[in-house]
Amino acid sequence: MKKSNVIFLCVMLVLLTITLTFTVTMFFIAQYFPIRLPIAHKVAAIESRLQNYYIGEYDEKTVGDKAAEAIISAIGDRWSYYIPSEEYGAFQDRMDNAYSGIGITINDSGIEKGFPVATVQEGSPAERAGIQVGDVLTHVEDESALKIGFEEMQNRVRGEVGTWVRLTLERDGTPYTTNVRRMRIDTVAAKGTVLESGVGYVRIENFDRNAAQQTIDILADFKSSGVPGVIFDVRSNPGGHQAELVKLLDHLLPEGDVFRSIDYTGAESTDRSDAAFLDLPMVVLVDRHSYSAAEFFAAALQDYEKAKIVGEPTTGKGNYQVAMPLPDGSAINISIGKYFTPKGKSLTDTGLTPDVTIPVPENENADETYSKQLETAEKLILSEISSNNGS
Repeated sequence: MKKSNVIFLCVMLVLLTITLTFTVTMFFIAQYFPIRLPIAHKVAAIESRLQNYYIGEYDEKTVGDKAAEAIISAIGDRWSYYIPSEEYGAFQDRMDNAYSGIGITINDSGIEKGFPVATVQEGSPAERAGIQVGDVLTHVEDESALKIGFEEMQNRVRGEVGTWVRLTLERDGTPYTTNVRRMRIDTVAAKGTVLESGVGYVRIENFDRNAAQQTIDILADFKSSGVPGVIFDVRSNPGGHQAELVKLLDHLLPEGDVFRSIDYTGAESTDRSDAAFLDLPMVVLVDRHSYSAAEFFAAALQDYEKAKIVGEPTTGKGNYQVAMPLPDGSAINISIGKYFTPKGKSLTDTGLTPDVTIPVPENENADETYSKQLETAEKLILSEISSNNGS
């Protein structure tokens, strides 16, 4: 046999061996490790056709954001969502109960010349610049606040820590201009006050960073002043971190389970409270916009029969989510597990049923109903105090 033929046969044998090896390998991979990339294949196919055949122009980032948003929306979970890269930083700030800005809140109801300042945070750059509640913000960087609109106005007032923003405001009809340096602003998650009846009232805005400790500090002040009972208000509270929820429940509840969960792997975990607890009459105010940690907070106290619940049935959220960053700086916040009350109940779709239901009528003045809910909570506390005192 000629040398060239021998070389040719050797090459063919090698190629055949590689082919057979690849085929067998892929067969076993397909059997034991099935490749499931229908989403990636479809998106890649669409992208390829757009790049090769589409005659128009498009912004790749916009298309990518819309595609990612549509994918997460299509899974049908109302609690999962896509976060564009330009919004991820603000999302993280909210979870930390912080933001980069100047320390004011603005009334979103514009008047003739601009937007009134609703609050000025103590010690904030805005306070140091002399801005006061009631001042009207008319211009941001010399552009009309009314013209650019409320949301865009807010975005322009906020910005990177250390940068400056030029604002024009009016006070009693007299305009003034000030340059304010942005800084990291820590927002308050819980505020407390003592009602005229002597009952303590705690408004919990969310369960993000520091919410539990702020609430515990308020309760410590209540205890030192002899407050006989506490009302917790978690109406329109969107929830937050599990760790904050568990920390506060541990402070309020006796020894036992306070939070049960099952993650995406099927692994179960349970958080427990120690024996120390707050031995005071308690009521929790909830509404249809209380969800996640807020409704769970009320449900756990109800399970232990440590508090009465007043208001509306809550939203009904029984899944917990984790934000997962993507390579381009965006993220997906998706449900990765389910949680259950201390007695093992899921709040999914059903929510929490109050002990005393006082619904907020649609298209009517909600303030009156909110006041009625608070008055009812206060009466329940005072009635229990009276009963405990034997009078």
